[in-house]
Amino acid sequence: MDQGAHDPGEPSAPRPRRARRLAVDLTLLAIVGVLLAGAVWAAVATIYREFYSPTAFVERYVGMLADGRAAEALAVPGVTVDSVDLEAAGLTPQASEALLRPTALATLTEIDVISETTDGGVTRVTVTYKAGGIPGTTTFDVAREGSVGPAPTWRFATSPLAVMDLVVNGSMKFIVNGFEIDKRQVSPDGVDADPLAPIPLLMFSPGLYSVSVDTAISATPGAAVLSDAPLHEIPVEIQAQPTEAFVAIVQERVEDFLTECAVQEVLQPTACPFGYVVQDRIDSLPQWSIAEQPVIAVEPDGAGWRIPPTEATARIDVDVLSLFDGTVTEVSEDVPFILTGGITVNPDGSVSITVGGPDTSASP
Repeated sequence: MDQGAHDPGEPSAPRPRRARRLAVDLTLLAIVGVLLAGAVWAAVATIYREFYSPTAFVERYVGMLADGRAAEALAVPGVTVDSVDLEAAGLTPQASEALLRPTALATLTEIDVISETTDGGVTRVTVTYKAGGIPGTTTFDVAREGSVGPAPTWRFATSPLAVMDLVVNGSMKFIVNGFEIDKRQVSPDGVDADPLAPIPLLMFSPGLYSVSVDTAISATPGAAVLSDAPLHEIPVEIQAQPTEAFVAIVQERVEDFLTECAVQEVLQPTACPFGYVVQDRIDSLPQWSIAEQPVIAVEPDGAGWRIPPTEATARIDVDVLSLFDGTVTEVSEDVPFILTGGITVNPDGSVSITVGGPDTSASP
């Protein structure tokens, strides 16, 4: 056979090229598979982070507070507490839930999760935010609760609620974030509530709570309380000051009282803070008048108020008969005196004022 002729039975030359092309295609498919698996994994990780992670769990809770959805926030697993939980945490077991409502929530903005770390079975999620414009940071403890299908579910390992032990001096009523509260409605002692005893109030964390008094009798500029530590006690004490209207009423009541004292035609008007002493005998009925009314101030005094020692002047006109020689002298004399007073706010909101001096007391 001619050596230059082609034998049809021999392998064709393109086969090595086809093998190389197949290897390239398989490599490309493997790369595409790896990229696709990576994309799927990234998508799964993103979905987990956004919807099923401890971070997502905390973000949903804080978002409910930001939207004013207090009832939904309370329904989040691990939020609500009972007296046993509070006592175990060293808090007042009978804390009131009066502030766990939308009307007592302040604004929450600029919410951002800055870290998520896991230690054993607890994941710590730290969030920054602005509560009522005040920056804050809170760390939440989150634990695995179970699962729904392949997705994990979570709960707060430590309740995000806190307790404010609030003492309000000078008023039975106060306001928190615009929501008015009466101590007798939230105190464990009810209508027998001690006006000076702390009132334990549950509150959400995070949250800003502005406490103030604004009544006809007393008022305060307010105190801001940042709740940023779960299951933590925050002691707060505010002192209400008397309003100008209240002081004006007390001034009027005291002036009326002293004027009525001056009507008594005796040297020592009964239950009044002034009087006059003579060694001889009077020859006419004493005539009193108030030469200078006191300028009243009102100061806090425990659960009530008091009038501090205040100067005033009465005037007496009387004829005095001398026992020595029988002469009659017309006496017209200013009589300085000091008055004090106690002011009690009754359960029905009325005010009782007791005015006195060093040895006297009476109620106008």
